[in-house]
Amino acid sequence: MHHFNELQLPQPLKKALEVMKFEKPTPIQAKAIPIALSHRDLVGCAQTGTGKTASFCIPVITRLLRVPQKTALILVPTRELGSQILEVIKNLTAYCPEIKGTLLIGGMSMQPQVRSLGRKPRIIVATPGRLVDHLKRGTVSLSPTEILVLDEADRMLDMGFAPQLNEILRFLPKTRQTLFFSATMPLDIEKLSARFLKDPIRITIGNISQPVQKIQQSIIQTTAAKKNDTLMDQLNLRKGSVLVFARTKSRTDRVARYLEEYGHPVTRLHGGRTQGQRNSAVLGFKEGRFRILVATDIAARGIDISHIAHVINYDLPQLPEDYIHRIGRTARAGAEGQAVSLITPEDRAQWKEISQLLAATTPPFPGSKGSIIQKRSLPR
Repeated sequence: MHHFNELQLPQPLKKALEVMKFEKPTPIQAKAIPIALSHRDLVGCAQTGTGKTASFCIPVITRLLRVPQKTALILVPTRELGSQILEVIKNLTAYCPEIKGTLLIGGMSMQPQVRSLGRKPRIIVATPGRLVDHLKRGTVSLSPTEILVLDEADRMLDMGFAPQLNEILRFLPKTRQTLFFSATMPLDIEKLSARFLKDPIRITIGNISQPVQKIQQSIIQTTAAKKNDTLMDQLNLRKGSVLVFARTKSRTDRVARYLEEYGHPVTRLHGGRTQGQRNSAVLGFKEGRFRILVATDIAARGIDISHIAHVINYDLPQLPEDYIHRIGRTARAGAEGQAVSLITPEDRAQWKEISQLLAATTPPFPGSKGSIIQKRSLPR
């Protein structure tokens, strides 16, 4: 598939794609959409920022337009990702008034969600924990589910959602189509896919353990005492929006307050904030009211904002794979971006693991062709 016009899509969906200026599909879309439209189960692996959301939303909407009594369930690991998927669905169904979606996430009151379920939405986007809450209360039925989507499945397991996923499986009809999308495919994900899918077609786009090529990566050697000053220097040197990753909620708050004291337009995002605060932070950053968003790894796969020019790892992630997902917040949808990591002597072990992950299929990093060469050596 080289163009969306090649697909035999319902006219209302075609019109929405034209309005959204969807013309040429990304590689994951080109491979996944035709398979999903054929009603086969699918396991799709691709780097972050490659267009996975449309890869399942377009087939889901197409199928529901053709089977009016059925519904779809999309499971996601974070509230932010759920909100963004629902926004994509709203745009794609702008000319399909018969298809409405709803969002079932934690951190929000149950009653508005119960009322929305009473309006019989055709698409439910949910985090596993909150969906289980509704299933236990009997406020939602999964029996009409025609298509199940698990997005960022590896992240769901990382966050400990395996028990909830197994519970949800008991309520799903055995006859259904399942689309399974992940940025990595470790052994536990293979086991999970075996439970949920039947004879799936598997597709992999690019090297899923590597960042996209248009991200220029660099490191800055510093110390814990000088880290704030180093961060400030980097912000002053760079133009455009910046996503800063910190390790914990308290460090996120502390870094944000520090930057705010020096006059930077900054907001923050972590699991300790209310859902209203989290929504406000993401929206403010997306609309440009804040140049800087300081966040925990909740933002590593939870937000999709095309204009992020820079990612700064104030703290390195605990898991090497999360480095890939963090820096994948920049260079979205074919754009270019830059990622810099602040490295202290205490980070030696973590950085070694990240370097080993990157070394398998990429040139020596940093200082390789296409990266920003640092002036000082790595801590030993």
